Parts: sequence; structure tokens; C-alpha cells
Amino acid sequence: MPTNLTLKNVPDEVYERLKSSAEAHRRSLNSEAIVCLEAILMPGRISTSERLEQARRLRDSLRDFSGRKPTFRPKDIEAFKREGRA
Repeated sequence: MPTNLTLKNVPDEVYERLKSSAEAHRRSLNSEAIVCLEAILMPGRISTSERLEQARRLRDSLRDFSGRKPTFRPKDIEAFKREGRA
């Protein structure tokens, strides 16, 4: 059963960053706080389906300079991988 938690004396800067992050992820403050706590306290606990959904959302959000969705050929992907290892 989930437990309720009340936070007191949250620094303004922490609150503002949490609020901005929640807005960016389209979550409530409560949901964003839980996600942040889980990421720090239980790293690697994200399920495969959640990870896949995150990747799909990221892919769907990508746009090139003209506003179109980019297409990546296998050779492009390999070049990006090599570049990232340099």
C-alpha cells in the first residue's frame, strides 16, 4: 500500500527545478517527485516496457532544422556510435 509523505522546508530552487521538470514531462509535482526519488534510490528499476516507451517518445519528438522527422540510415547510426566513442 502506498504511503503518504509530506515534505517541509523544500528550498525554493529545488521546488522550481522540480516544477520545471514536471511541466517538461507533463507530470504532476507529486508524480515527478516520485520519479526522481525512484531514479536515485532504485536505479535500474525501470521496466523494459517503460524504457522502450521513453525511447519511442524521444524518437517521435525529434525534428531536423526544417521541422521534419529525420531518417537515419544504418551507416548514419554507426557513424554516430563511433563519434560518441571518440
